[in-house]
Amino acid sequence: MSLAFCGNENNSLAYNVDRGVLNNGCFLDALNVVPHIFLLFITFPILFIGWGSQSSKVHIHHSTWLHFPGHNLRWLLTFILLFVLVCEIAEGIVSDGFTQSHHLHLYMPAGLAFMAGITSIIYYHNIETSNFPKLLLALLFYWVLAFLMKTIKFAKYTEHSVGLRQLRYCITGLLALLYGLLLAVEINVILGRRYLCFTEATEVKPPEDLQDLGVRFLQPFVNLLSKATYWWMNTFITAAHRRPIDLKVIGKLPIAMRALTNYLKLRKAFESQRRPLGSMPQGPKWIWRALRQAFGRPLIISITFRFLADLLGFAGPLCISGIVHHISKDNRTIQPPLLGVYFISSQEFLANAYVLAVLLFFALILQRTFLQASYYVAIETGINLRGAIQTKIYNKIMRLCTSNMSMGELTVGQICNLVAIDTNQLMWFFFLCPNLWAMPVQIIVGVILLYYLLGISALIGATVIAVLAPVQYFVATKLSQAQKSTLEYSSERLKKTNELLRGIKLLKLYAWEHIFCHSVEETRGKELTSLQTFALYTSISIFMNAAIPIAAVLTTFVVHVHISEEADLSPAVAFASLSLFHILVTPLFLLSSVVRSTVKALVSAQKLSEFFSSDEIGDEQEPNATMPTGPSNHKTIPSCPRNHNNKYQAVVSTQLSHNVLRTLCFLELVESVVITSGYFTWTDGTPTLSNINIKVPFGQLTMIVGQVGCGKSSLLLAALGEMQRAVVSCFHCVYLGRKRGSVAYASQKPWLLNATLVENITFEMPMIKPRYKAVIEACSLQPDIDILPQGDQTEIGERGIILSGGQRQRIGVARALYQQTNVVLLDDPFSALDIHLSDHLMQEGICKLLREEKRTVVLVTHKLQYLPHADWIIAMKDGTIQTEGTLKDIQNSDPKLFEQWKTLMHRQDGEFEKVPSHVSGDGNDREPTCEEDDSLSQAMRHRTTIPWRSCGVYLSSAGLLLPLLLLSQLFKHTLMVAIDYWLAHWTSHVITAKMDATGRNCTVCGFSHSWYLSVFSVLCCLGIVLCLVTSVAVEWTGLRVAKELHHNLLSKIILAPMRLFETTPLGNILNRFSSDTNTIDQHIPATLECLSRSTLLCVSALGVISYVTPVFLIALVPLAIACYFIQKYFRVASRDLQQLEDSTQLPLLSHFSETVEGLTTIRAFRYESRFRQRLLEYTDANNIASLFLTAANRWLEVRMEYVGACVVLIAAVASISNSLYNHLSTGLVGLGLTYALMVSNYLNWMVRNLADMEVQLGSVKRINGLLKTEPENYEGLMAASQVPDGWPRQGEIQIQNLSVRYDTTLKPVLKQVNAHISPGQKVGICGRTGSGKSSFSLAFFRMVDMFEGRIIIDDIDIAKLPLQTLRSRFSIILQDPILFSGTIRFNLDPEMKATDDMLWEALEIAQLKPVVKTLTGGLDAMVTEGGENFSQGQRQLFCLARAFARKSSILIMDEATASIDMATESILQKVVMTAFADRTVVTIAHRVHTILNADLVIVMKRGIILEYDRPQALLEKEDSVFAAFVKADK
Repeated sequence: MSLAFCGNENNSLAYNVDRGVLNNGCFLDALNVVPHIFLLFITFPILFIGWGSQSSKVHIHHSTWLHFPGHNLRWLLTFILLFVLVCEIAEGIVSDGFTQSHHLHLYMPAGLAFMAGITSIIYYHNIETSNFPKLLLALLFYWVLAFLMKTIKFAKYTEHSVGLRQLRYCITGLLALLYGLLLAVEINVILGRRYLCFTEATEVKPPEDLQDLGVRFLQPFVNLLSKATYWWMNTFITAAHRRPIDLKVIGKLPIAMRALTNYLKLRKAFESQRRPLGSMPQGPKWIWRALRQAFGRPLIISITFRFLADLLGFAGPLCISGIVHHISKDNRTIQPPLLGVYFISSQEFLANAYVLAVLLFFALILQRTFLQASYYVAIETGINLRGAIQTKIYNKIMRLCTSNMSMGELTVGQICNLVAIDTNQLMWFFFLCPNLWAMPVQIIVGVILLYYLLGISALIGATVIAVLAPVQYFVATKLSQAQKSTLEYSSERLKKTNELLRGIKLLKLYAWEHIFCHSVEETRGKELTSLQTFALYTSISIFMNAAIPIAAVLTTFVVHVHISEEADLSPAVAFASLSLFHILVTPLFLLSSVVRSTVKALVSAQKLSEFFSSDEIGDEQEPNATMPTGPSNHKTIPSCPRNHNNKYQAVVSTQLSHNVLRTLCFLELVESVVITSGYFTWTDGTPTLSNINIKVPFGQLTMIVGQVGCGKSSLLLAALGEMQRAVVSCFHCVYLGRKRGSVAYASQKPWLLNATLVENITFEMPMIKPRYKAVIEACSLQPDIDILPQGDQTEIGERGIILSGGQRQRIGVARALYQQTNVVLLDDPFSALDIHLSDHLMQEGICKLLREEKRTVVLVTHKLQYLPHADWIIAMKDGTIQTEGTLKDIQNSDPKLFEQWKTLMHRQDGEFEKVPSHVSGDGNDREPTCEEDDSLSQAMRHRTTIPWRSCGVYLSSAGLLLPLLLLSQLFKHTLMVAIDYWLAHWTSHVITAKMDATGRNCTVCGFSHSWYLSVFSVLCCLGIVLCLVTSVAVEWTGLRVAKELHHNLLSKIILAPMRLFETTPLGNILNRFSSDTNTIDQHIPATLECLSRSTLLCVSALGVISYVTPVFLIALVPLAIACYFIQKYFRVASRDLQQLEDSTQLPLLSHFSETVEGLTTIRAFRYESRFRQRLLEYTDANNIASLFLTAANRWLEVRMEYVGACVVLIAAVASISNSLYNHLSTGLVGLGLTYALMVSNYLNWMVRNLADMEVQLGSVKRINGLLKTEPENYEGLMAASQVPDGWPRQGEIQIQNLSVRYDTTLKPVLKQVNAHISPGQKVGICGRTGSGKSSFSLAFFRMVDMFEGRIIIDDIDIAKLPLQTLRSRFSIILQDPILFSGTIRFNLDPEMKATDDMLWEALEIAQLKPVVKTLTGGLDAMVTEGGENFSQGQRQLFCLARAFARKSSILIMDEATASIDMATESILQKVVMTAFADRTVVTIAHRVHTILNADLVIVMKRGIILEYDRPQALLEKEDSVFAAFVKADK
């Protein structure tokens, strides 16, 4: 058929111009072509010549972001314009179908207008990109012409009585309006940018964010199309394939999204709620009000998008119904032409199946776009809110009273939970909040539409869903309870695992690892029981999700068929109802999640409210704020920069008289701090410190001494303002600026940052190399630095390399020495150091470095031999000041005390340096903590492939459950397809029967549904049963795997050699038991279920569509290729971003925990602002990773949804054509379209779950890596039964030609050592760092590789003994005291072998009996984690008691008395000599007097025995090394 613009009929009215040219419809349409041709001719040369050559040169950051006025409105109007033009094209094609001739003028102008519309927005975008608004003149002319042409056409239609009943009239009017609005937008740009008709144009700069090239999160700045489709993410996601994503790649957050911006917004919202008197309201309501005020607006936008998406979601079922309904009918009705052409009504237009298919496509595109926009806005708001609350919590922590934590009101764990859990609960509530408002609308509209389709029977089906919804809610509640219970057991297991790993060396040496392993397994058993409940309810929940739609559809159709014989059960009704039921079920299932999330958010808000109302120091101000002059419970010691003059001003309580103030001003010249009549307490009870009167002289060394537990550390904390004052007049000198200065403080329990060693020492101060070297030298840290894997750049702290107590302490002291503050407080810095290190630190660090700088030093110590160095001494006893003054003053005033000191001072200490707990011998051979990756290309290849091996490890652990899982899933989905196919078959037969009845004019002919209904019911019931089987199979498989992997992991770790723990950071191993185990326990089963379900649904859907319309397979190829590349790029980027989100969360949580633990130190140093700044950096890093992950997820979902929409369009067009031309049954058309809609729903879920599974399988991979660890050889040549019961009875030790190394790859640390120790001998071993002392002691326990020689104890070669037996027969006391949570009895004797009398005797020997007697419960009194409720010295005494309780004939002591004051230690030495008179004692000596009375001394050097004799004999030799050591300390 020939084509002509106005048609080619001879009698065509289209060519009739008798009544004027403008009264001819064809001419009107031709006139409308002019503006579009004009625009295309004008813009194409500019676009392709001008910008084509420069596009590569225009820098992205200087262009796109300069939005012209009305930018978003222009894009919105253009989208609407393009949609209306598509409708105009469709209307023209449909109306043209009523005639024999093809009238091009009905749709060709609309086609050109469509091209011009796309060109206009591309042209505008390029002009905006280059910031050249003068070229917008072309668009101005275009909008004027288009508006005029459409207005003329509209006026002529009105003149010829074309009205609202004709669709073309409505479209023309709408287009005229849109062109008019776009013209108005263009004029607004002229007025805004003044580029036309004005002498000076307006200068506009890019947003501040984008002038910073570091900002790469561009969502707020890009145009509307890029915002909706996340187009700007394309280069980012594809680049991830070439280079891993890290913090450098993702850059910085835009200013509006930064934690500080959102925190200030939140604080403003809080401040606006202050009461008239200035007090803040209490309770969670004020938190909710503040959150609503600060973050409510974007949430309303998200809810609006969600409403629009949900309403558009109903287009699917309605279009399916319309398509299937209209396929079987001829809807053509000829109407007389107007203006020479045919007009059709909107009803006729919508009666066309192809039109409905196109509308369905556009509805899906819009619905998915709005839905993803709603998700994005809600998630972005949640992330901003989380950052703001975390910052507020941190600011609160900085002002917390230390007593809150020291008395257990707030623990580090509770605060970390607020940050890690409660802020996330509020964030998740904001994520799910749009659902809360959208769900009722979705349910109401769904029920109305079902009623419209099915009548009363729809309400029955909806009632089934509604009745089962409370059951679903009940299941969800139980699920939540089970999860909570699991979490409690999981926390308990982790606590035990943490203790096990931290004390692994002690456990192996005492052969107690199996006791603790059994304890962990016992808790794991309880956790698994709880997990079983969790799995049961999860499987019920999965089952109900799958079964309720089947049950609802079955009930509805059964009722529908039985209510009326004339019931309409056509495919249009059946499949539209099926789709509506699937839509209706979704909000009802989400309801339980949303309600649960809401409840959790309410609880979290309550917790936050309680936390924010806890006691604090000062206001929410910057650290440099001036101190209040009124009475305060918290005052701190000041200092000033070095260049200030020595003039002071006192800050005093207001009740003090001016005379006292005047008197104090004279004292200030010589005194740094004065406390008079001070009573300090941690709680409101009895004061810990009573009647404190002290004066600390300025620029001098003050020492505080006293027995364990007398309140020395508390006095320092009281001076720092960390304790509550009961009654006090406390004077602190502050400089004239009245700004509190910084105080260098080293706490008794060393506090380290999760940072490098050098960062821990410099502690935010600039690096001054000479000073740094001097401090390292004073603290003797260089040997330790030399043996660390990366020197002083080695990561230390919780997540880093394990350091010994001595190393940690010296780093803490080095930090205090490095700071340039006037006041230095040192709390027992020698407790974990040997005498050599102590002396060196005292001489070089305190007496030389600090004294030379005239710094005020307050030193708490047990080392009384240093008292002669003190300028001022404060002696404490039982929380009061016993006496104070110079040593001479005390000699005169309290001779008895002085004599006691003198006795202890004359005990000379000897030994040299502490051996790092993780290395003995040649430390340089220590292996690095991690291995280098082979190469970048290999790494890239690994990143793009799915870890199938890990998947195999996971599934192989399932055993026989695996085939059950696979078969049940396959059968279930086959049955689901069978149910829907039978429905199609049934409804097609209904239509056929009706047509036959109509054809035969049969009024009595009825159609029997019973057979079809019976088969349908059976299939549905079988489907429900299989849903239950699959849900149970998935969860039980997951449970089985979780049980197997954890058991294997624990067994491997407990038997692993010490080398693993020394070369692997503890945090890494702990993560396998915490996050990785949690992933395997709870996340992988759910992801596996979702992945298998979405994959099988997509496969079955594509199979059904291909069966219905085989031509679809041709279109499937390009769509499959598109999906492949989308998922390929997304998976890599998603994995990187998930790992980045996790890795940025860890430092954030660590920063919170380390801040809480080091709060006293931070406040003393006055570093609050620096730590706040670091928090903002960590929060922003975590938030930008989360935002990029969100944007990446939206990027994927938008693309997969669009691919899904294409599947629906192609399936619909192919089905309609197949039905019209090949007489495909309408039932199958409905089936194909329903499944096509399903594809669009599940396609992105398949890819998302694949990406999640890939990340989660990383946990399996990491655990599998540890499972390959070679265990220690626990078996011996002798069986445990062959070893004599009392062995070793004598304690005779023969060492023959012994060589020892830490690993087969390392050099030996002991070389051909020979020694003989007689029964009952007391042996002292000494030597410098790396001499092999500790290796010598570890060789007795076979903790090191004895590759040559042997050790014979009581005639048995220890290499032949089973390890468990060998280690259980000796006792050892390590350098660092280790206590476990539990009772005192458990800590002394976990094996429960000793009687009460034996335990009391051990405590008496260790000088602990009086302490334990006073505790409630005695031996059954509880010890907290790490023994925190006892002082350092008391913990060391408990470790001694533990060794005594074992009563073995060989005892090894490794610096066992480091943390004990000298008086207690001298008593202990005597008791040990008497209690162990008949036993062999090997002492690794760190104090010379401990081995001067020994029977035998062994001096070691570089792994060989240098000297071996009685101490007296060695002292008599002039060239003796031992004698030189003793002389050096006299």
